[in-house]
Order: sequence, then structure tokens, then C-alpha cells
Amino acid sequence: MVLPEEPGARSLLDQVAEAERDLIAASRRAAPSSDDLEYFDAVIADDGKIEPRDVMPEAYRKTLIRQIAQHAHSEIIGMQPEGNWISRAPSLARKAILLAKVQDEAGHGLYLYAAAETLGVDRSDLYEQLLSGRQKYSSIFNYPTVTWADVGVIGWLVDGAAIVNQVPLCRCSYGPYARAMIRVCKEESFHQRQGFQSLYVLARGTPKQRAMAQDAVNRWWYPSLAMFGPPDSDSTHSEQSMEWKIKRYSNDELRQKFVDMTVEQAKILDLELPDADLTWNAERGHYDYTQPDYDELMRVIKGNGPCNRQRMASRRSAVSEGTWVTEAAKAYAVKQSERMETAA
Repeated sequence: MVLPEEPGARSLLDQVAEAERDLIAASRRAAPSSDDLEYFDAVIADDGKIEPRDVMPEAYRKTLIRQIAQHAHSEIIGMQPEGNWISRAPSLARKAILLAKVQDEAGHGLYLYAAAETLGVDRSDLYEQLLSGRQKYSSIFNYPTVTWADVGVIGWLVDGAAIVNQVPLCRCSYGPYARAMIRVCKEESFHQRQGFQSLYVLARGTPKQRAMAQDAVNRWWYPSLAMFGPPDSDSTHSEQSMEWKIKRYSNDELRQKFVDMTVEQAKILDLELPDADLTWNAERGHYDYTQPDYDELMRVIKGNGPCNRQRMASRRSAVSEGTWVTEAAKAYAVKQSERMETAA
């Protein structure tokens, strides 16, 4: 199933493929690492890739750690809203699809924690900062999944917003992050198609199923718009991140891309986006739309969303109840190492 995207734009997967080719080409022409920060500036100016061995400004390193850690935390916490429906999926096929998707999200977290560790941090420390509330995750995962249709909408809108935000990260100036994003974006594209197909079936089902799909769209539209962060005028990190080419587009630019893409997809679904002011602006060449409630966004980020406490309690419980698994794995690894040494 091919989804329409932003009018006149290349497909998102085409952009990922092009970024992957450029990454491979950049690795072949990479210059030797230098201890001089002038080298860092030159690589950024040349649209090259900074690697873990390279000297980099401390602020650049900290910005990447914050962003990659938040991204990794979001993948892990993001397993919960959909995991809530694995045992209640309406068919064996839907259950298998959802299981595979939730497993993918765990894998994304793994890629990203590994990328963060190349910056000299330990994933256990990052994880502890998540559990203590010192590091955040995406606000979108603090909303409840109250019907089966919510699972489809998460795939279509939430993963759709994630793709729009993450495809430019395939060209991030930090090599390990960019390489991780190549695979993440390919898988997220599949997830979006899963969600779209699920909604397509519901929208053409019984009146009750169609109403359930529309209700889910109504509840998730504005939280999905808020995923791109505060407006550019209130964003504290975007300008510097764009100078370092960690980000390629501002929050407002990405939000507009998402709106333009999603309107066309909603037409195929025959579902309405809940915005009476959503209209095509021929002069701008984009859709005009109502901004999300940024005050609500800040409340959710600060821990006061519908499910913040539930999400963190569940994660802390998983850590507590799963400690024995980690300890057993470590003990087994030690025993295997000792056996190999003895055999040698």
C-alpha cells in the first residue's frame, strides 16, 4: 500500500535511501581524525560526519546525549500504549503484527542507547536518569489507548509524525546517530503502513467500527501535532542544533510537512481530521491548520499528562521484577568465560 505524502515531495523512503548512500560515500572519503576543533568546524561546514574518535565541543556532545537518550527512552516507554492491546487484539494475525511492532520498538531503543554510548556515557546511567525523571521521553506516550482503533491511529499518526521528524536525522552530523536512524526509519515506515491499513479496514467496516476509528483520530490528532515540540519562537535547542546540523528543519517546518502529508492520507481513509480551519492555502502552497495546545504539551512534559505516572510506574516495576534476569545473564556470561579460559 503506497501512502501519499507531502505534495510535490520525494517519498520519505526515497529520502532515507539517498541518505544511506551518502553515509556510505562519506565513510569512504573520511579524513583522519584530528584533535583540533577547527577540524570539527570544517567537517560540519562540509556536511560531513563527526565520529566518536573526533574531538568535538562539549556542548555538542551533551546536546547529542540529551537528544539520543530522549529518543531511546521514547522507544522503550512507547512500547506500553500498544503493548496494552497485545492480549486483546481482535485476531491472531493482528496479534502477531502488533507483537512484531512492539518488538521493533525495543530494538530501536537498543540501537539508540548504543549510539549514545559512543559519546562516552553508559546506558545504565541514562536509564537511571529516565527512572528518576531527570531525562524525558516523548509526550505522546502519556495518552491512553482506550480502543483497538487507537493502535491503528498510533501507527498512522504517531509513527507518521515520528518518520517526518526522524528522516532528516538520517543526515545528522553525528555518524553513529545517522546510521542508527537509517534502520529505524525503514521500520517506522512499515509501522505507519500497518496503522494505515488497520484504520482503512475499520473505516470501511460496521458503523460502530467506523465511529471508533473517527473517535481515535479525533483524540490523537493534536497530541501528534505537539510531538514536534514547541513553536520555533519558544524552542530553546533548535537553533544551535541546526547550526551543528544535528537537526535539519525547525519544529514548525516539520509540523507543516506532517500536516501536508497527513491531509492527503486522511482523504483515502475517508476519515476527518478534527480541525475546522484546516484549509489549503494556495499562496503559501501549504495547508493552514490550528496549532496544538502548547500549554498542555508543557504540562505533559512536566509529568502531569493522563498517563505519566502510570507509564513510569510500569517501567520501574519492569526493572524491579526483571532484575533477576539481568543477574542470571551476567552470571551465565561469567561462567561461560571461566569455562573457555579453563579449556584454553
